[in-house]
Amino acid sequence: MKPAAFFFDLDGTLVDTEGLWAQAIADALADRGVSVTREAMLSLVLGRSWIDIHATLQDEFPSIERVPATKAAEILRPYYLRLTSDPQSVVIRSSVEFLKRAAKIAPCAIVSGSPHADVQAAAETCGIAHLLSFVLGAEDYGRGKPAPDGYLKAASMMDVDASECVVVEDSSAGVRAGRAAGMRVVGLRRQDAAPQDLSGCEWLVDDLSELDLNVVF
Repeated sequence: MKPAAFFFDLDGTLVDTEGLWAQAIADALADRGVSVTREAMLSLVLGRSWIDIHATLQDEFPSIERVPATKAAEILRPYYLRLTSDPQSVVIRSSVEFLKRAAKIAPCAIVSGSPHADVQAAAETCGIAHLLSFVLGAEDYGRGKPAPDGYLKAASMMDVDASECVVVEDSSAGVRAGRAAGMRVVGLRRQDAAPQDLSGCEWLVDDLSELDLNVVF
């Protein structure tokens, strides 16, 4: 059945950034006298909304400044930018090409747990902003993944039935969110990414170039 819409995750699906954000958080905390490892922060970051990540950081490290999630994102962004001298280096090319093919079949949008401004900037970096109906960031919907809120809002904004939509995700939380929304899910299990439980996907691939849209739909 032809999808009514494709909804893409961002970090880990279209751009390889989760490790960089984990290191940025570790660096920012180090400047505030808190010693944590990149690996510990990666387990905190994977598949989660920035709002949820920020809340966890505030709970676990009470010595850091108490600021809203939007302000904390502004503080963190320079740490991330120091790690990415070439923004194009994080683009997952095969995933971007897959989105371009998907956009010829049905409307596309990004539903991410990152701040809206970062999602929009990433779409521009990937060269796909003009192909998207909209992007949703962490502050644009209620509960973060694995709750289905973001995907259900996306379906509502497109005025389509959730059961006719396809989600493209790389994380356990994201797959669970798509399934909870009643959508079909493509799971991306990149070989160089942290292992995730992607059970429950209709399709599971190591690279999105493996999925032939003309055959599947």
